[in-house]
Amino acid sequence: MELMEAIRSRRSIRKYLPDSVPEEALATVLEAARLAPTACNNQAFRIVVVKDAALREQLVEACKGQKFVGQAPVVLVGCALEAESYPKQAGWLNTFAIDTAIVFDHLTLAAAALGLGTCWIGAFEEAAVQRVLGIPANWRVVCLTPLGAPAERPDPRPRKALEALISCDGW
Repeated sequence: MELMEAIRSRRSIRKYLPDSVPEEALATVLEAARLAPTACNNQAFRIVVVKDAALREQLVEACKGQKFVGQAPVVLVGCALEAESYPKQAGWLNTFAIDTAIVFDHLTLAAAALGLGTCWIGAFEEAAVQRVLGIPANWRVVCLTPLGAPAERPDPRPRKALEALISCDGW
């Protein structure tokens, strides 16, 4: 699938088929994540790949009861080492969450190009995810996504016109 087609077709998928994700497809998705740019090329991220059904069920509770998290055959958990991320973007912002978001954008688009579904999960209890997966306290959990074959194809959601979002040569 061509890049713009993947961007246009990507949807937040909340229903998954029970089929496993082929290892080659998972490797492609993870390679796309690995190639994502990070501030100063620090690469201070790690992705935890969760295939174990019991762990996925525990993540449902850590994700505030979102059952579809446990129904997908794989859950990817994006973590960042805040201490090793660029500390002062624009003079005030540590980039750990931005870097991890770029990494996850790469992997969600790669998944879409392969016909796989994902859904950004931001509603979760960080300490609970850390506890379930044994993530060290100095690593921040930034986001999660289920990964699997979609059991639904949601319609596109409305988007603002480009003119409403873009300025040229000033505000």
